[in-house]
Order: sequence, then structure tokens, then C-alpha cells
Amino acid sequence: MGALVDFRLLGSVAVVAADGRELALGSPKRRSLLATLALNPGTPVGIDRLTEALWEEEPPRHARTVIHNHVSGLRAVLAEHRAPEAGVELATDGSGGSGGYLLRVPEAAVDARRFERLVQEAGAAREPDRAVTALREALALWRGPALAGTEPSLPLQCAARALEELRLSAVEELARAHGRLGDHGAAAGVLAAEAALNPLRESLVAALVTALGRAGRRPEALEWFHRTRRTLAEQLGIDPGAELTEAHELVLLGDVAPGPATASGPAMAPAPAAGPAEPVPAPWPFPRRPRGFSGREDELAALDRAARAPGAITVVTGGAGVGKTALAVHWAHQRQADFPDGRLFVDLCGHSPLPERATGAVLRELLLALGLPAEQMPSSPEALAARYRELTAGRRMLIVLDNARRSEQVRPLLPDGDGCVTLVTSRDRLGGLVASDAARPVPLAELSAPQSVSLLATTLGPDLGPDLVGAEPEAAARLARLCDGLPLALRLAAARLATCPHQGLAALADELADEQGRLGLLEVEDTSVAAALALTVQHLSTPARRLFRRLGTHTGTTLDSRTAAALADVELPDVAGALGQLATAHLVVEIDRDAYTLHDLVRLYARSLRTPPEEDDSDTLPRLLDHLLNTLLAASAAAEPGSEPCCEPPAGARRPVEVRPFPDRASALAWYAAERDTLRGAALAAVGAGLHDRAWRLVLLQWPLIVWQVRDGWVPLLEHGLAAAEADLDPGAQSRARALLGWVLLEEGRPEQALVHLERAPGLAALAGDRSAQAVALVNLAAALTRYGGPGSGNVPARVRDLLGRALALAEQAGRADLVALARQHLADTCLACGDPAEAAHHAARGLALAEPPFPAARRVVLQTLYGRALAATGRHEEAARHLDAALRAARAHQYGEGEAAARAALRALSGGAGAARGHHPGPDRRC
Repeated sequence: MGALVDFRLLGSVAVVAADGRELALGSPKRRSLLATLALNPGTPVGIDRLTEALWEEEPPRHARTVIHNHVSGLRAVLAEHRAPEAGVELATDGSGGSGGYLLRVPEAAVDARRFERLVQEAGAAREPDRAVTALREALALWRGPALAGTEPSLPLQCAARALEELRLSAVEELARAHGRLGDHGAAAGVLAAEAALNPLRESLVAALVTALGRAGRRPEALEWFHRTRRTLAEQLGIDPGAELTEAHELVLLGDVAPGPATASGPAMAPAPAAGPAEPVPAPWPFPRRPRGFSGREDELAALDRAARAPGAITVVTGGAGVGKTALAVHWAHQRQADFPDGRLFVDLCGHSPLPERATGAVLRELLLALGLPAEQMPSSPEALAARYRELTAGRRMLIVLDNARRSEQVRPLLPDGDGCVTLVTSRDRLGGLVASDAARPVPLAELSAPQSVSLLATTLGPDLGPDLVGAEPEAAARLARLCDGLPLALRLAAARLATCPHQGLAALADELADEQGRLGLLEVEDTSVAAALALTVQHLSTPARRLFRRLGTHTGTTLDSRTAAALADVELPDVAGALGQLATAHLVVEIDRDAYTLHDLVRLYARSLRTPPEEDDSDTLPRLLDHLLNTLLAASAAAEPGSEPCCEPPAGARRPVEVRPFPDRASALAWYAAERDTLRGAALAAVGAGLHDRAWRLVLLQWPLIVWQVRDGWVPLLEHGLAAAEADLDPGAQSRARALLGWVLLEEGRPEQALVHLERAPGLAALAGDRSAQAVALVNLAAALTRYGGPGSGNVPARVRDLLGRALALAEQAGRADLVALARQHLADTCLACGDPAEAAHHAARGLALAEPPFPAARRVVLQTLYGRALAATGRHEEAARHLDAALRAARAHQYGEGEAAARAALRALSGGAGAARGHHPGPDRRC
């Protein structure tokens, strides 16, 4: 067996040996003991502190003996795996009389310490790309909530929360580092999932709003602000703070561009003492300064920094039409004085309608430009390259190699002098040039919204631009978004406006909003976005080209390798190469580990490509839908453990090769939130294709997020789901859709519309013979009647109890423990409201007995609070206090704010002697 290598605290507490096997640590208390010691490596921890960590309630009298036994057990496990060889020792502390213990372990062996060290390295890094690398490595250490699998004691909860706070701070810092690199889309991607899970963390949302604004995604930025404002008002009764308010105002003003980079010093190394080996020729032709160039301050500063190195090689990379050549030429004109021996420009035609330039021909042109007479020109490519290096060795020159496709195309053209700077532009990353020749990459992303509007105005010219953009600022921003911040597209849009200025920006934006005609509008004479993209696609391998074409079917702007494999209909390992090619060619953008984004114009171009006769793309959409359905089933199982799926895949559905794993509820909800637009688009695409059996499933399987964010505008999607269920002639699906839609309408304050659906749902479920769906429908209807009653409903409490009784019987017949607990929860609440605390206590106790893991902790908190209130109402105050206190602590441990407030209120009522039978607390329900 190998020596120990890893103590893991950032997720489930574990110790992993060098051979990759996880040690059998034993019970949660033993893990809690190890975690407490590993959080303080090399520091003695007394028995009192260990006791607090192992017992959340009153410890037993023999606690010291229990701790000693756990220490002995851990020592045995560590010894079995040769712990001393790895410098690990669980020692007894003899320095005082407390009889504590300490864990001696190399600091690098504890993932929490490695995380903190990497975060510190990122904070000290001067270059944002180094900070990004360190922070990504740090965050990759997290495998779930910190200290999972330990006792829910106060010390460990506090430690876990402190680690989580460090993680969130690291996420925010990673977003800032992406922002300093100009990659605001990546910053938004990093922040979005965390903001969905931490909706009350204003600094996180403020950073997301700013990043979205800078990425040109203004509607999303504003939507996040208003969603957070509502959440703060509803849950805390407060308005957004200054930081979030300022971010919102800047987005409204369109003023979210990052500040200018710090001015750089001299761009070139000092000239060599020796003069040039050959006479300096007269200035040779160089492209004129690009008109209308604006923005790109960060990238220009990056070029300045890179050019300081002796013999600097810089690679400007980016997708088609992003402005690589314009940046290179603009910088070359800015720094003309730094190159007294001249500047050379060569188009290598790597992505061009013209054939790729031969190396020998390019070298002959360069040598002629350097003053070598034609009659002295060497004959072989090797001799040409040697002469080229000789003539550049003592000079201070700039060589611009534009439109390269391969590293080996560039290497023979690199000059030999320390005073020379080589600036390469490419749609590919040219990683080989970075690895072998220390080339410095300068990635070029799409323009931010303010930069896009500025470029639009500048391109239109001083006579037209300020008037048009100033008269229609909102339309200008919308136009910039529709052009994806792509300079080529913005210039084409400006050209169209310049020929018809009376048309106005809003009218052109309306035309571009139609996806069917957008690419056609972005074409002027021989220049178009589609043509630029075609030159990139033609150089892809057949698998990469096939995958790119099928990405046009994808309904979202982000994807991972599993989704790509489903679209391409290949195994997961086989799709990696194709995805890598697309990322290298900047047709997709890698925004995180196994996470890519696809810009709208690129997706529209992919959608426009024809399928070759030898291939068949007809089943691409069904494959995508079935992949999403299976992923939704896995996500709902993780988000609501213990609940059965509300549906199964339809007959004939394809099972993906691999489904995304969801280790816990938080990861599942984060995925739901991040993929909401993708899932909505998939459901609508299924409806459009007549695949109604997929469409309603794609809607209903989002229920964990729907009930968790119930007031977040779900009605239109649910109405589509209901229509699809009706088209599919499935009464069970119709029942579930109406039950869920009715509940959402109820939460939106539309009880009349809600009751129309809720009253019909039980009968449809009965027609389908679906006891589970009928039980859910009856519970939802009962909850609605409890809250609002209904026209002509008569004795509402009696009807509610009858509905819940029927729901309970159906749930028991179906063998659904989760629904039995749900029905008893509502019965307990109803009995309390009706003045029957003994019956309420009966139902709460029976429900509580069922609400053990893996059921969500929130369900247990609600039931235990109800039980405590019922006990208090029957006079059993001491027992009630015990249950209410346990509910309060569990709610805090799981950060369930609503449950914590309800338990605290019941405890206050109990301590005040007023009883706790009054009040209504329905708690979080799962209704699908």
C-alpha cells in the first residue's frame, strides 16, 4: 500500500492513499474528530474542543473515553497505510493537563491548506492570467460542501461556513481576474451558478451584473438585479445596498467598461551596441492604420508588456472577425518609433480564400524587403531561413505575421535578433509556438457593450455616428448585442446604416433580431460574417466539422463534452478531439473546465450549414432532447433525494453514453439555474418538432428549481408543458402540469386562475391511474384552499382535511414515503389551524419518522417545527422546546432561512407562554 497523500476537507471528509484508495474512516464522529485535527495541523486540540465538535447536544459522561477510542481507531487505520512514511502522526498532547491530541501532517497534504495557499498566490500575482490559473486550481479542490459527513456541531458548522466564505471570495476574485483579462463572459459564467445558490450575497450579484454588462449581455444583467431586489425585499425586507445599486446604474448608463490599463514604459529592449550587419533598406509597404479603431486598451497594454522581452514573440488569438489584424496593425503604428530598422507585414493566408503561403516564397519576400538583391537569393528553404536570421540578428524590427494557421508555418519566419519583435495573429491558439518558442499569447475576445457602441459610432464617422447613436442609445446597445460584440459584424452593420441612415438603428436591430435573416444582413459586397467563419470551418477535420454543424441544433449558448457527444452521436472520449479543435479555432470558447460557450452568430452559421449527402442529421434534435431528459432525471434525483421521478423517459428514448453526475443538491440546483435557458429552448424546439412526449417531460423535470424559485416567471413555460401533455393525450402528465402550474399561479397571487388548474388535476391523475400524481394534486389543491378558499367552497377546513386524508391514503397505497410525509405535514398544519393539536402532533410525529435522509433536511425541519408547536399546544412544553431547538439548529446547519425563522418564532411563543398552536407555516413543498 502507498503512503498517505491527501487529507480532504473540501467536500466529504476523507483521506486518500497514494494508490487512490479512500481509507475507511468510520462513523461521522470519527470523521469529525479527524476534521477538527486536520483543520489545525500541528496544533494541540484539547478534549473540551473535541467534545464540542463531536456532540451537537449534551455529550455523554464517558465522552473522553469515546474520543480516546476514536483516536485509537484512526491511529490503526493510519498505521495500516504506513502513515509515518508520509510524515503523518496522530499524537497525544503532553504539554498540558487537558489530554488533547494533535495531527502532524505536511501542510500540502491537507486540501484546505493547499486551497488557502493557492488563493494567496493568486492575490500576490501581478499578471491576471497567473491569478486565473491559481484560482482555478484552488477551486478545483472543492468536491462539495466543506466538512460533509461530519456531525452538525456548532464548531464544525462555523468552520465549514468560514471555508465556504473563502470559496465564494475566491470565486469573486476569479471573476475579477477574468475581467482584468477582458474575458467578461468567463467572469459571468463563473459567477452565475454561485449567485443562483447565494441569492442574498449582494457582492456576488453585483459582480455578476457588472460582468454581464461588460460582456454585452445587458438584459441578463438587469434581470439579475431585479430578481435580487425582489428576493431581498421578500426575505429580508430591505433594498439593495450601494454596491449592487451602483452596478445596476452603470449597466443602465452603459458605463461598465473596465478602466484603462496602466501606462507602460518603453515597448522595446535597448538597441544592440553593434550596428546592423547590412545597410538598412528604405521603408517598405506596411498596412495603413485601421480606421475607426477603438477600445482594446487591455490588449494593447498586454502587447506592450510582451514586447519588452528580448526577441519577443506574441500571438494574438481569437475567432473570425474579432479584430486581430486591426489590433496588430494599430499597435504597430503606435509603436513605430520603437523599431528604427523598420516593420514587415506578411499575410500567411492561413484562413483565406487564397492558398496558404509557401515558406520559401515568404522568406524570399522578406529577404527582398531587407535589401538582399535577387541575384544573391539562396536556393533552398534552409539557406533562405539562415540568411533571414543573419540579416535580422542585429536589428530592431517588428515582424507582423498575419493570419497564421500552424506553428510550423511560423517558426522558419522568426527573426534572430534580441531587438526584434514578432507579432503573430491566428484563429488558432498555436500552442506549439507557445511551448517551443516561449510565445506570449494575447487572447482577443468580443468587445464589451460600451466598446461595441463606440466602434459603431466611430465606424459611422464624425458626421453620422454621434447623431445616430446619440438619438437611439438603447437601439445601439441592442444592435451591439445582436452583433455579439464582433468588430466585423459591427462594421458591416455600420456600413448598412451608412448607406441608409434614414433607416435608423432601431429598425436595423429589429431586422437583425430575426435569426433567419441575421447572417444575410451582415454581408456587404465581398465581406460577410458567414464568409469569415467559412474560412475557419473549411480547415477542420471531418469529426470537428460534423460536430460544429450539429451544434446549430443546440438550444443553449453553453455546452459540455457530454452534450457535444450526444449531438455528435459518438462516445465521450471521441468527442474530446473535435471539441478541442473547435476551441482552438475559437468557434467555441472554453469558459471553464469542460464548459464551452457558443456565440449566437457562430451558432446561426452552424445552423445554416447543409448536411452532406453521405451523412444524416435528422435525429440530432431527438438525441439532444433525450440527453437533456436523462440529465434532468439525474439532477432531480440529486436535488430532491428520496423523491421518485415525476416521469420516465418516453418509449424509444436514447440512453446517453454518460450522464452528468450530481454529487449533491447544491450542484444539481446550480446546473438547473445555469441551464434554464437551454432547457426552455429545448422544450420549445420539441414542441416545434412535434415531439410532445419530450416537450412536457423537459418542462416537468425542472420542478425542483421551479418550486425553489417559484416566483421567477415560470408560467409561460408551464403552459407550453401543459399544451404538450394535452397534445400527447397523457392525462397523468396533464395532471402534473396543472398541479405545478396551479401552485406557481397561487404563489404569484393569482388564486382564481390557480384553482381552475388545481381542481382539474386530481381527476386527470385518477383517469391515468397514477396514485402518486393524484396525491400531489390533492395536496396542492388543499394547500390552495387553505390559503385562499374558493368560490362556493363552503366549509373549507372540512374539505381540506378530506382532501389531505385522501392524499395520504393514495400515497400509502403507492408506497411513496416522501408523499406520505408531505401529506402528514399538511394535515398537521391544518389540524393546528383547526384547534386540534393532538391530531396535529400525531401526523407530525408520523411524518417526522419518515423524513430521515436521504429526504431533504428542509422537510424534516418543517415537520419537527410543526411537531414542536403541536406539543406546545397540548401543554408538553419541555418536549416541545427540545424539538423546536433541534429544528432551529438543523435549519441553521442547512442554511434554511425560512425554517430557521419559523422555529425561532415558535420558540419565542413558547417562552412567552402564549402557546404555539396558532399561525400557519406550510413549509417548502415539492409539487410535481
